[in-house]
Amino acid sequence: MLSSRLLLLSSFFSLLQADETILGVYIFHRHGDRTSKSFAPTTLTDLGYCQVYGSGEFYRNRYIDANASSPIYGISSSVVKNSQLSVEAPVDTVLQNSAAGFLQGLYPPVGATLGTQLLANGTRVEAPLGGFQLIPVNAVASASSAANSENSAWLQGQSGCANAIISSNAYFYSQEYMNKLNSTMSFYQSILPVISGTFTNATDTFKNAYSIYDLIHVSTIHNSSASIPSDNLLTNETLFQLQTLADNHEFNLAFNSSEPIRAIAGSTLAAQIVQQLNSTIVGKSKSQVSLQFGAYASFLSFFGLAQLPQVSENFTGICDYASSMTFELVTNATVSNTSYPSNDQISIRFLFSNGTASENPLTAYPLFGQNETVIPWTTFVDEMDNFAIGDQATWCSQCGNSTGVCASTAASTSSGSSASSTSSPTSSSGGISKAVAGVIGAMVTLAVILGLEAIVMLIGGLRLVSKKRLSGGNVTPETVAPVKA
Repeated sequence: MLSSRLLLLSSFFSLLQADETILGVYIFHRHGDRTSKSFAPTTLTDLGYCQVYGSGEFYRNRYIDANASSPIYGISSSVVKNSQLSVEAPVDTVLQNSAAGFLQGLYPPVGATLGTQLLANGTRVEAPLGGFQLIPVNAVASASSAANSENSAWLQGQSGCANAIISSNAYFYSQEYMNKLNSTMSFYQSILPVISGTFTNATDTFKNAYSIYDLIHVSTIHNSSASIPSDNLLTNETLFQLQTLADNHEFNLAFNSSEPIRAIAGSTLAAQIVQQLNSTIVGKSKSQVSLQFGAYASFLSFFGLAQLPQVSENFTGICDYASSMTFELVTNATVSNTSYPSNDQISIRFLFSNGTASENPLTAYPLFGQNETVIPWTTFVDEMDNFAIGDQATWCSQCGNSTGVCASTAASTSSGSSASSTSSPTSSSGGISKAVAGVIGAMVTLAVILGLEAIVMLIGGLRLVSKKRLSGGNVTPETVAPVKA
């Protein structure tokens, strides 16, 4: 009897799902596997290419294909219509190539039938590479116009936001940082034989947690054990500890609940998400897919602002290569050429895949401390509005910048500047007014470039701990200045 009831409920929920229409999506995606940042220039590897291509195939099967599991309303299933896509990536080789590889999976070659054109003189021209589809990737520079950001250990300095840099650097003076620096001294010294060709006694510390993790992580993926010095030191426990320390280090640089400016990357990303999804609503799904590639630090900043660490501790860690978070515009109202849902009939679903979506489940999670994974569009906009920064004047004001691109803004900024570029939706407009992106462009990536100055070495005990329970003794604060790693 119970199994019969469960079957009935399952059928009922299937019918409910079938009534749902996806109006559009916004996907924020990390690059695929790459070479180590310790050896510039950093490049996308063949493995990374496969990862982003596989993710593109996954999203094609979910949203684009004629037999897609969750088709987007009005999307072209075979031949790409570039007017339906908005694709962006910073001026960075790894991120640009990752975007291009993803698009090859999203819209693969169409073959000779669809990829052949008949000219007026009767000549048939077949597109190269089996009907390979050309999709532009818009190159977006950060506020500081820094290119090839993936060559840097971490990127807050390249955000160009003075107050964000100051906030992140303040972490190096915190008691939490001092305790961890002290408690992990002996741990990092124990692995020095593995990385002595790149790091020294002075730089082999928690201060460079991510750079050390990145070097070893890449080595364990691409190098044989014979080519890794003292590889016997890299036990599973040691690798786990390296990642745990790097996770904690980077999350604290990307987000602090008492200093929202530290999460500048998440704030600017939030404004762009709302802006692009709003464009889909205003245009009645004429532009349905927005895709942006960016760095892991932007994920961490947004996770913190959206209260996702309350849902899972995993949202305080560095996401894997080719990870993606997706925002689906959904409705249960009737959608047709003559009928489009109003704001109060539209909702948002947030999903995240830690790693390429073709191998890791794309899972829905609740945002902003909500209980439901699908929330009303108006609620979503209101919550994002609490921390979104999407116009130049507000960005300059919040960052404390008054030179360069902010020089003219500083002279004319009024005291009534809003901390967000978004406004509340109105049912008559079908959306909200568009955010003005300004010169900060699509995404201001987060991080601060680690200083490699010497640290007084103190001997501390080593123990394997979780992300939330790293602890230790005290050391004297040192001067920290962001420099290229």
